[in-house]
Amino acid sequence: MHPELGISSNWRQRVRAIGLLLFGIPRTKANIAITSGGIWVIDAKRYKGRPELKIEGGFLHPRVEKLLVGRRDSTKLVDGVLKQVDVVREHAGAVPVNGVLCFIEADWPLVGGAFTTRGVHVLWPKRLAKVLATRAAGDVDVARMTALLATRFRHA
Repeated sequence: MHPELGISSNWRQRVRAIGLLLFGIPRTKANIAITSGGIWVIDAKRYKGRPELKIEGGFLHPRVEKLLVGRRDSTKLVDGVLKQVDVVREHAGAVPVNGVLCFIEADWPLVGGAFTTRGVHVLWPKRLAKVLATRAAGDVDVARMTALLATRFRHA
């Protein structure tokens, strides 16, 4: 297990096997993965319970999306990832930056389960590896972006 991420070294090896480099964001436990398709800010959480998206409001009231894990309102986690995405975006220029909340020990359903709220992907480690592999095609110069971000962030 990687103590800061709360994820196994096996998962980290799979992530590196699909051509990613990981960096850590200072003062957080989030990591950055770089692919030719863009930059991914990954915040891994070891929470119990089922993550779900609850949408309130709509027709007469403003639409509000809430992240629930079990019965707890965990919307603040989405806010945290969005702040981390903004930090990375300041240094990335025009390169796409995506946010991810990866729940390690959550109670995911057998079918479906992953969702996006306010632009942040909410999923589990195997699903994350699949998403990163399928969205790795693009024109981002990984070597140049790695060199640029290495001056700002530490290697994970």
